[in-house]
Amino acid sequence: MRIFFRAILKFLREADIFLLLLCLVSTIYGIILISSIVGNSASGAGTLYIQIGALVIGVVLYVIFSYIDIDIIADKSGLLLIASALFISTLYFWGVGMEEVGNRAWLRFSGIGIQPAEIVKIPFIIIIAKMITNYRERKSLNTFVSILQILLVFTLLFGLIVVVSADLGSALVYFFVLIIMLSIGGVKLCWFALGGAVVAAAFPLFWLNFFTSRQRDRILAPFLPDLIDPDRLDILWQADQSVRAMASGGFLGQGLGNGQLTQSGFIPAQHTDFVFSAAGEELGFVGCMIIVTLLITIIVRCIYVGVMSNNSLGMLVCTGVAAMLIAQTFENIGMCLGLLPVIGITLPFFSYGGSSIVTCFAAMGIVSGIKMRPKPIRFRSM
Repeated sequence: MRIFFRAILKFLREADIFLLLLCLVSTIYGIILISSIVGNSASGAGTLYIQIGALVIGVVLYVIFSYIDIDIIADKSGLLLIASALFISTLYFWGVGMEEVGNRAWLRFSGIGIQPAEIVKIPFIIIIAKMITNYRERKSLNTFVSILQILLVFTLLFGLIVVVSADLGSALVYFFVLIIMLSIGGVKLCWFALGGAVVAAAFPLFWLNFFTSRQRDRILAPFLPDLIDPDRLDILWQADQSVRAMASGGFLGQGLGNGQLTQSGFIPAQHTDFVFSAAGEELGFVGCMIIVTLLITIIVRCIYVGVMSNNSLGMLVCTGVAAMLIAQTFENIGMCLGLLPVIGITLPFFSYGGSSIVTCFAAMGIVSGIKMRPKPIRFRSM
C-alpha cells in the first residue's frame, strides 16, 4: 500500500497534470455535446456509456504510459512494426465498416468497435522517431538508404490502411505526421522536393486506378462541386447541413439541446465526425472557440514538453503526437465548415469514438512520461 501511495505522489509531482486536466476538460465537453446530439434514447445512452468508459480507460492508460520510459518501447520498434502491420491486416478478415463511406475500418466485438488504424498511430510515431534518432546519431539521416528505409516503413502501414480498410482519412494523417517528423528531424529540403516530384508524377495513376469514383467525388466536392456526378449530390448534404447549423448558431448559439438541425438529426454521424457543428449551432462562436483554444493549448503543450525534454527521441515523439492532433483538428473542422473533403476524421477528444479517445489519452500519457524523465542532450541538429 505504501508503494502505491508513493507512486501516486510521484505521479502528482512529476507527471503532466496540466495536460491531463486539458484532456479531461476537452473530453467532458465532448461528452456534453454528444449527449445533446444523441438525446435520451436507449441507443443514445449506450453511446454515452461507451464514451465514458473510453474516458476511464484513457485516464488509466495516461497514468500507465506516464510511468513507461519511451526509450524501452522504442528499442522494440521492430516488434512494434510487425505487430502494427498484423493488427491492421486483421481488417482483411474481420473488418466491418459503413457502406456509405465504403471502408472496412473497424473490428467489432460484442457491439464494441476497435479501429486499428487509430491505435497504430502511436507505434507509428514511436517507430519513425526511433529511426530518425538512430540515423541522426550515425550522421546518416540524409543518405538514400536511410530515407528509403523510413519510406518503406511508412509505405507498409499506409498501404495496408488504404488497401485493407480503404480508410483514406486515417492514412492521410499518417502522411502528415511523417512529413512533420522528417522536417523537424533534420531531413534536407532536397529530399522533400524529390518526394514531391515523385508524388506529383504518380498522382494521376493513383487517382484513376486506386480511388473509386465515389471517393474522387468526395475529395472534389468542396473544391469543384460542378464536377460531381449528378447522381451523387448527396455527398454534399452532410457538409451543407453542417454549415447551415453553424451559421444559425451565431455568437452564443441556440442553447444546448435546442439546435434545430442538431436535434432533428439532419446531419448524419454528427456525434462522430461533425460534433463541431453541434457546438456551433447550440453554443455558437464562443462554444467553437473554446474547443479550438483547448486543442491548440494541448498541441502547444505537447510541443513544449518535447522541446524541454533535451532528447531527440522525446522531442520527435512529442512532435509526432502534436502533428497527429494538428492534422485531425484541421481536417475535421475544415470539413465541418465545408472547406475540406468529408473523409471521416474525428475531432480529437471531442468526437464519439472509443478508439480515438483511448489513443489520444495514451499518446498524451507518453508525452507526460517524457516530461517525467528529461534526459541529457545526446546530439544536436545536423
